[in-house]
Amino acid sequence: MREDELATRVVDHYAAVHDDPEIRLEEPYDAEGRRGVVDVYVRVRTPERVDHVIELKGDAAVRGATGANEVLRQYRRMERYFHADASHALRPKLGRTEPGARFLLCFAPTPTCVYHVATHRSLYGTVDQAGRVDDVPAVRTVAFLTGLDDDPADLGMVSVNADAPFGSAAFLSAVPDGSRLAESIRRVDDDVIDPENEK
Repeated sequence: MREDELATRVVDHYAAVHDDPEIRLEEPYDAEGRRGVVDVYVRVRTPERVDHVIELKGDAAVRGATGANEVLRQYRRMERYFHADASHALRPKLGRTEPGARFLLCFAPTPTCVYHVATHRSLYGTVDQAGRVDDVPAVRTVAFLTGLDDDPADLGMVSVNADAPFGSAAFLSAVPDGSRLAESIRRVDDDVIDPENEK
């Protein structure tokens, strides 16, 4: 599955579930001489501004990477420098109770991506969910996209850096039955999905 297909589904999702979201594809940033591009940038009002900064990884990106370290380096660079760019700066707000930024690293639900994440689960699982952009709380999520064939409003994620580690019974129970992700997990060797045979 290509990243432009993923981006299309993500854009359709935000348009379906939020009123008047500001959506930009291939959004550039430049901070402290560090330049980069994020796959999808969405600004929503809930009613406060919340930025969703999204990196998408399909089969080609996973195959082309030297490993999980390279993927995470790109993700961390985005997290560190995106809002440091003055054009994307976040300002603290009194009374804010929700995160002002969400950094998402989303994988396609394909056998290639499942195998990649499974074999690097310890690295992806160490991404701490809680973060900050200066004084603004943020959330980090590493996940597989689900619901790609359903109504755009039903697009979802199954996280690999939350309380249910990849391959655990809790993780597998969160995977929707009949989904592309469920099928991809079935197509990857059981010893890769559950190397400790804990199921």
